[in-house]
Amino acid sequence: MGIRVPSRLISGLLVGGLVALLAQSAHAAGAEETELRFPGDPPEHKVVYQFNKADETYQKAVLFSVGAMLRQWGDNISIVVVAIGPGLHILGKNPGRPVSDEIKQRVSSLSQYGVEFHACGNTMKSLHWEEKDMLPFAKIVEVGASDLMELQEQGYSYLSW
Repeated sequence: MGIRVPSRLISGLLVGGLVALLAQSAHAAGAEETELRFPGDPPEHKVVYQFNKADETYQKAVLFSVGAMLRQWGDNISIVVVAIGPGLHILGKNPGRPVSDEIKQRVSSLSQYGVEFHACGNTMKSLHWEEKDMLPFAKIVEVGASDLMELQEQGYSYLSW
């Protein structure tokens, strides 16, 4: 007659041993220690970009920077792009200013990777735009400048070109 050990206990011991072994070998190899992150953990890094120009070179530069930050930090960064003034047109379904297909594609792609795009409600009013005129992922804020300030108060680093 043998001793019965619950399979969950054996699984837990095996997983725990594997984690300890991996941690020990990484430490022995001189690897940089990093804290484990779990889905839903708040990011350590937060950045807000001011996006306020219609110039395509400017837009490409800002969106390239946003993409570079995503590549560098992955899910450990929260990125918000606040579109105000002439920059708002990147979030319009039918922009009133020219927005290249490349810019439209980049904005859409970045939104799918978790980048938030905030649309200035004041600018929308001046253009006579409503929520239905905006891309579905655009979050409308009452005042874009106020949104920039409030995000900074929440610990977001402010970037502007």
